Amino acid sequence: MRPLLLFPVLAASLMLPAHAAETILMFDPPQTQIRWTLDAFVHTVHGTFQLRSGTVRFDPATGDASGELIADARSGASGNDSRDGKMHKSVLESARFPDIVFKPRHVDGKLPAQGQATLQVHGSFILHGTEHEMTLPVQVNIEPGHVGADSKFSIPYIAWGLKNPSTFVLRVGEKVDLEIHAAARVVNNGAQ
Repeated sequence: MRPLLLFPVLAASLMLPAHAAETILMFDPPQTQIRWTLDAFVHTVHGTFQLRSGTVRFDPATGDASGELIADARSGASGNDSRDGKMHKSVLESARFPDIVFKPRHVDGKLPAQGQATLQVHGSFILHGTEHEMTLPVQVNIEPGHVGADSKFSIPYIAWGLKNPSTFVLRVGEKVDLEIHAAARVVNNGAQ
């Protein structure tokens, strides 16, 4: 019940054509999926979050990156209103902390002008108002003008200070697994 999104995968899209001094990626929220999974005693809970916005600047020559990917914490849903209400009120406190943010800083890995690559995206993940350093594994697929990025990673939400939603009867895992598929449009030299 900890929808952390997302954003890591988005940052993976930072890899772009090597001929550009700087590449700008504009993420497409309707084409981006953020799914989360939380192990529980009786069954596994699945849910989603929505990407609100995302723009990333990336220098293929140095690997330096900047920008941010923002997921809407209030969009978190598992299909169970009671469980989702508890998640938003007691765990995420999404009215107080509406944004889940990933800020990429550096990308390791070689990017082809076209095709697939595996990258390590270093940056900070902001959840519940607190920033945590993270490195996200990202599989990218580059086509002319477009980038697809996929990432799978875990967030240790309890270790990061969020409330454990377990009860006497129901026990849940101490981490939430995220799977992200992001789509971005490549904008070079600031021109759209």
